[in-house]
Amino acid sequence: MNVKEFIESTITSALSPALLKVEDESFMHNVPDGAQSHFKVTVVTEAFEGKRLIARHREINALVDEALKGPVHALALHTYTPTEWVARGGEALTSPACLGGSKS
Repeated sequence: MNVKEFIESTITSALSPALLKVEDESFMHNVPDGAQSHFKVTVVTEAFEGKRLIARHREINALVDEALKGPVHALALHTYTPTEWVARGGEALTSPACLGGSKS
């Protein structure tokens, strides 16, 4: 199983999200071709109701701990309740450009 599939299946099993989007953004960074090291995860689930942002992030980090100890260098988390997601217009933040090295 690749890293993206691991993240998707782990979060889906634990949180039954209404929306889950896992994007491999490794290509945007100074990493070898084929690296699976930088991910953006957008999760919309009722399981986040009443939880502060830090608790949501800790929960996701604990779920994907195996990947964080291995190939994943960066994990951008966008965690919402269904109400928050609707209020945002169904849009997560855009990831910034990599500033950590040369792509040449």
